[in-house]
Amino acid sequence: MAPFPLPLQSLLGQWGAYVVYMIIGFAFGYVLEIAGFGKSTKLAAQFYFKEMTVLKVMFGAIIGAMVLIFLTSALGLLDYNLIWVNPTYLWPGILGGLIMGFGFILGGFCPGTSLVSAATLKLDGIVFALGVFFGIFLFGETVGLYEDFWYSSYMGRFTLPELFNADTGVVVLALVLIALLAFFGAELAEKYIGKMDTSKEPRYRFALAGVAVLIAIAGLLIGQPTNADKWASIAPQEDAKLTERAVQIHPAELLQTMSDRRLVAYMIDVRDESDFNEFHLIDAHHIPLDRLLDNVAEMHFQPANTVFVVMSNDETQATEAWRMLRAESVPNVYILEGGINNWIATYADATFKADNQRAVHVDDQLGYTFAVALGSRDPAANPNPDMFPIEFTPRIQLELKRGPTSGGCG
Repeated sequence: MAPFPLPLQSLLGQWGAYVVYMIIGFAFGYVLEIAGFGKSTKLAAQFYFKEMTVLKVMFGAIIGAMVLIFLTSALGLLDYNLIWVNPTYLWPGILGGLIMGFGFILGGFCPGTSLVSAATLKLDGIVFALGVFFGIFLFGETVGLYEDFWYSSYMGRFTLPELFNADTGVVVLALVLIALLAFFGAELAEKYIGKMDTSKEPRYRFALAGVAVLIAIAGLLIGQPTNADKWASIAPQEDAKLTERAVQIHPAELLQTMSDRRLVAYMIDVRDESDFNEFHLIDAHHIPLDRLLDNVAEMHFQPANTVFVVMSNDETQATEAWRMLRAESVPNVYILEGGINNWIATYADATFKADNQRAVHVDDQLGYTFAVALGSRDPAANPNPDMFPIEFTPRIQLELKRGPTSGGCG
């Protein structure tokens, strides 16, 4: 597993992690201040194309972070799955961006820069920051009126490579080149519209531009690691868990987890559609193996107390699914011991088992026949745990979540 991002809470404890967050926040505010972003006149000049510092600093920071993130990901030093990427709600995002942009033009601040200005006791920054807090309060009191729109057009963790169906390295290099063109255009605007003397700009900016291009090319040539690459890096320690049967949980433990209000049971059935339709556990998610990786980002958005349980008819496909999810750093993943066949053997009616069990079945084939496809309507799909007092050896141990939990914008 990639060493970064660091699991700060497990390394430093909750309060130690908070200290790191405070230092990062202070450093971010300090950079905004020394860049002059605490002055509304400097920020407003952006919209008149007279001074493009906002574009150059913010776009430069975005490009710098982007090339380093994807280079370290390509080198296997960073697990990109554990980096927070805001989920996309398309139309609410567009409307929110327009509202924020209008406020930026009107007041000369965005929420982050208004706090920087307020911290240096500038009156306009204080007024704007108070307006931000009032807007947050107003939103909280009225969101129920337009909640359906607020949660509409959800697209999950949707990024430009998915949008253009292009290789990540190609997109990164293209964005670097677009940024450099934007910086060139910004300097022309400053020179001819803002009447600024751009000859005084530091020469090292050309070297930094070249470094950004080289890093982007390196990331493109190396390529992002595949699921197989990620598994190969963790196989020795993870395969030991399979061998020791440490991640195969008894049906009784899964049933207990399903009824435990302290946990969220996220059951993933990787069988083909016909077997799933014949019989599946109540509330199970049908995600075939060939679509499993498309759902990884959504799994990382689940609460920290989520237990993922993969299942197939026996264990072969479920074990492959477990390897794929562990390679993508999905936490708390377990395998249903013996698969659906063992679940039916444990909870189905004795008469049904006697009359419908296949005499012989091949590996990962459904071991029982069903006259009709009942799905989760079969009584065994949702048994009453009080009716089956079965002893088992507990396997589930919640690990500290390292994945994305929240994010924001300055």
